[in-house]
Amino acid sequence: MSALTVQGVHKSFGRAEVLCGIDLHVAEHEVVCLIGASGSGKSTLLRCVNLIEPVDRGRIVVAGEEITARGTDVNRVRQQIGIVFQSYNLFPHMSILRNVTLAPRTVLGLSQRDADERALELLRRFGLADRARDYPDRLSGGQQQRVAIVRALAMQPELMLLDEVTSALDPELVAEVLEVVRELADGGMTMVIATHEMGFAREIADRVCFLDGGQILEQGAPEQIFTEPQETRTQQFLARIVAAGRM
Repeated sequence: MSALTVQGVHKSFGRAEVLCGIDLHVAEHEVVCLIGASGSGKSTLLRCVNLIEPVDRGRIVVAGEEITARGTDVNRVRQQIGIVFQSYNLFPHMSILRNVTLAPRTVLGLSQRDADERALELLRRFGLADRARDYPDRLSGGQQQRVAIVRALAMQPELMLLDEVTSALDPELVAEVLEVVRELADGGMTMVIATHEMGFAREIADRVCFLDGGQILEQGAPEQIFTEPQETRTQQFLARIVAAGRM
């Protein structure tokens, strides 16, 4: 069974069609990286999978359930799908521990003790246990992004969506966030990752999808996409990346 199936998904904002018939299948434990220029549809696709944006046409199926069907309980679906954005979206008036335990307590109904135990275990796993009582403004950008990932993991999702999670970080902080993502991949988490980090995509992905103009123009194993791309647009995109010294 596919962890995620996207079939013929279209999405427009006004007259601008952002997704133009996207088809994507992600197997359980697979890591798929979405690459492409800004505006190619990567972020919109992730937001549609999480039902933040309703699709105009097409179907999205997660773990065998069509989540775009009429009458779907959106809040229940989102419990299965973690999403982390480039902006951390932490609550500034809450400690790190409260940020991580809020959803498990209010949505899943965990007791304070159980939520704290789950949160502290995750914070320890990712080197943040000593910051549990701190507030977000005491943490670096890299630490805040790691907390955002931990917060999503605290809901024990079946699927993780990562939307340019390093793009708001200073270059020296990127590595610590990518190390967290690498650990999740090594642990078998199913992930769809929109990224501009080509070297990271090449290392971590089972499959790379190149988006252009709201379509998946080309997809394949990282070595094939990065060394022998077949489509002219993919070749042009990667040539610019190389010229900019980003790969």
